[in-house]
Amino acid sequence: MSVVVGILVVVVGIVVSIGLHEVGHMVPAKKFGVRVSQYMIGFGPTLWSKVKGETEYGVKAFPLGGYVRMVGMMPGAPAGKRAGNGFFSQVIADARDQSVEEIRPGEEHRAFYHLSTPKKLVVMLGGPVMNLLLAVVFMAGSFAIPTYQPSTTLAGVSACVPTESGEPCDAATAPSPAALAGLKAGDRIVSYDGVAVSTWDDVLAQISHAGERTVPMVVERDGQRVSLTVTPVDATRAVLGNDGKPVKDTDGTVETVSGTFLGVSSQALRQPLPLGQLPSVVGETFTGTASMVATFPYRVYQAAEQTFTSTPRSSDSAMSVVGVGRIAVEVAGADAGIPERVAFLLSLLGSLNMALFVFNLIPLLPLDGGHVVNALYEGAKRQVARFRGTHPLPGPADVARMMPVAYVMFVVLLGSGVLLMLADVIDPVKIF
Repeated sequence: MSVVVGILVVVVGIVVSIGLHEVGHMVPAKKFGVRVSQYMIGFGPTLWSKVKGETEYGVKAFPLGGYVRMVGMMPGAPAGKRAGNGFFSQVIADARDQSVEEIRPGEEHRAFYHLSTPKKLVVMLGGPVMNLLLAVVFMAGSFAIPTYQPSTTLAGVSACVPTESGEPCDAATAPSPAALAGLKAGDRIVSYDGVAVSTWDDVLAQISHAGERTVPMVVERDGQRVSLTVTPVDATRAVLGNDGKPVKDTDGTVETVSGTFLGVSSQALRQPLPLGQLPSVVGETFTGTASMVATFPYRVYQAAEQTFTSTPRSSDSAMSVVGVGRIAVEVAGADAGIPERVAFLLSLLGSLNMALFVFNLIPLLPLDGGHVVNALYEGAKRQVARFRGTHPLPGPADVARMMPVAYVMFVVLLGSGVLLMLADVIDPVKIF
C-alpha cells in the first residue's frame, strides 16, 4: 500500500507541476487580452475536455507535459515574402499560415505577437517561474516534516582518542578531550567558543574553526546550564564502516581521516529542518540542476554508455520521468518512517520542479527560453530604432524563421527522452 501511495504522490505532484506551469502562461496571457483556445495537460489523444468561455480545458493520454494554445504566436509572412521550395522553407510557411488562421476576424489585436516585449516576457516566463515557486514550496514542505536529524544533544562521549589502525584505544593513556572536559551523553550543546549553536552542523563548524586551542563550552544538563572548557586535539584516526570495523583500501591499507577531534557523537532526534537553511538548499539545487542542464548531451551519452555496457549506472545520472517514478517506488517501499519517506518525496518533487524551471529557460524553441530570446531581440530592435529616431518602429519578430531550430530541438529532446526512459527501465538509478 505504501508503494501505491508513493506512486500516487509523485504522479499527482508531476501533474500538478505541469498544470500550474501552464497556468503560469495562461493567466497573464488572458490578462493581456490574448485569446487562449486550449489548455491541455498531456499529449496524444484527448481523454476528457470541456469548453469554458473561449478556452477548451482537457486532459490527454500521456501526462508527460502540457501546453496552452495562445492565438497568434507568430506573425504572418512579411509583405512580398515568398516561400521557398525547401523542406524547412515550407515548415516556416506552414507555421505562419497556421498561426494566422487561428485569428478570428476582428480579433487581430488579440494575437500574441501584438503584445509589447515586457508583456511577452511575463507570459513566457510565467510557466518557469511557477515551477520555481513550486520547487520552493515542495522543499519547504519537506523541511517542515519532523524527520530524524543529527541534533545538538550528545548520544555518546568517546573515552579515548581513536587510533590510526582502528585498534581499541586506551582511555588511560589517551583520554578524549570530551571525556577530560566532563561531557556526558544526554548533554545538549548550547554554545561553543562563545558562539550559540542550534544544529549539529553548527557544532562541527565551530569545532573545526576553533581548532586545538582551549575554548569555553556551555551545555544543558538536567535542565541546568553547565559551563565547561575543552581542548580538542589534532588526530589521525581510522575510518570505520557501518559494522564498526576499519575500512581498508584494495591493498589492505586502513583508510584514515585527520582533523580536530573532540570525541562526541550526535543523537538523532525527530525534528523539522530549520527554514533558515532553505535558501541555501534551493540555491544548491539550482546550481546543481543548471550544471546538469549545461552538460545534458554528455549526461545522456553517459547514461546510455552505462546502460548498455558493464559500467554501473552512477547515482547522479540523468533520468526521465520513468526514473523519477522508480525512485519514488523505491523510497515508498524503504524501511524508513512515514515522515522520512514523505519528506523525501516532497524533496524529489522540489528537485523535479527546479529541473523544469531551468530546462525551460534554455534559449531555443520550442522551449519557453526560445520565446524569451525572440521577445528580447524584438525589444532590442525597437529600442535601437527609437534611439535612431526611425519611424515606424520595427514590427513583431519573425519567430517562424526559428521553426527549423524548433524541429531539430524537438527531435533531439524526443530522442533523449526515449533513450533515458530505456536506461531507466533497463538499468535504473538506485539510491539504496
